[in-house]
Amino acid sequence: MTHRERLLCTLDHQQPDKMAIDFGAMRSTGINVIAYNRLRTHLGLPITGTRLYDVFQQLAEPEPDILERFGADVVQLHRHSPSFGVSLDAWRPDTLSDGSPCLVPAGFHPLRNADGSMEVIVDGRVIARRPAGGYWYDSVHHPLADAQTLSDIDRHDFGAIGAEEQIYLQRESQRLYDSTDMAILGEFGGNLLECGQSDFGYGRFMEMLVAERELTEYYLDKLVESHLRNLRIYLECVQNRIHVIQLGDDLGTQEALQLSPRLYRDLLKPRQEKLFRFIHEHSDIKVFLHSCGAIYDILGDLAEIGLDIINPVQISSPNMSPTKLKKEFGKKLVFWGGGCDTQHILPRASLEEIRRHVQENIAAFAPGGGYVFTQVHNIQQEIEPERIVALYETAVRCR
Repeated sequence: MTHRERLLCTLDHQQPDKMAIDFGAMRSTGINVIAYNRLRTHLGLPITGTRLYDVFQQLAEPEPDILERFGADVVQLHRHSPSFGVSLDAWRPDTLSDGSPCLVPAGFHPLRNADGSMEVIVDGRVIARRPAGGYWYDSVHHPLADAQTLSDIDRHDFGAIGAEEQIYLQRESQRLYDSTDMAILGEFGGNLLECGQSDFGYGRFMEMLVAERELTEYYLDKLVESHLRNLRIYLECVQNRIHVIQLGDDLGTQEALQLSPRLYRDLLKPRQEKLFRFIHEHSDIKVFLHSCGAIYDILGDLAEIGLDIINPVQISSPNMSPTKLKKEFGKKLVFWGGGCDTQHILPRASLEEIRRHVQENIAAFAPGGGYVFTQVHNIQQEIEPERIVALYETAVRCR
């Protein structure tokens, strides 16, 4: 099978020739840029063109030699400006905090403060801040923090895919489709809960879900309208050249849902269904949702409304064990992730414990298809290359 055929077979819940693998083809299956450069050095590969494509999370774009080494089957179609409105059309050289080189988007020029912190400033306003020694940026601007009326929502800019991004999506989807035999995951977004938390501020929006229902529902309806307009444009641009479209919404915490199942079903489920159904009605592309945390209680709801793929499969959370998930939802949902616990096992366990952990997870998830291997969320800066090699070489050996 080609990489593309293997992934498509997997997504159809059929047994592929080998287990499908994702190494960094999505913004929550990625690798920190410093950890990536250390990995290249460890493997004896040159550091000549490392691209820091996600400046918000400090993620590297995996290069073809790394993808081949770790058996990857998927590549990512980015949005034109995946973070801070900075486009990926042009790049400039930069140096990371460990002294290693990289390329960053040419328009990315954060302000370095005297205390070592970094700030992203747009139109004279600080929108994100990275503390000294921090691994990523934190959003600090919430444009609807003071919104009180429906008119305040009407004046909000929900964002649109403009002409420049349309050209980019057409060009890049065609390039990836023609120049590789890899499956293509297209980032879209389509967040609901997370957009509200970002626009209003986390605390304010979580209170609004209960205490300001009219304002909340009006906002969510406007947001869905915007997402549907952008989905129509996006799907026309990529023309079924991509195979997976990634949406996101962290609905869980480490221990439970962020909101009750009842509130999810009242406010978010019917609106997510509109997005999922639109994609299925207008394309053959599989719908992928990134949602961290303990989301067992609504996995059945997500499958019911048309979700095809769930990520990152946070296996350390309650009721999220690989065996349980595969048994109960393995015929309804593709599990994309869950290959290694990145909070406890990858940074702390011995190499042999990592290998054994990965083998056990593959044994639970992979039989019968419907499983794409990757770790639970991004590989962070402090992870030694030996651990990454143990993780992915075990996957390749057991695939």
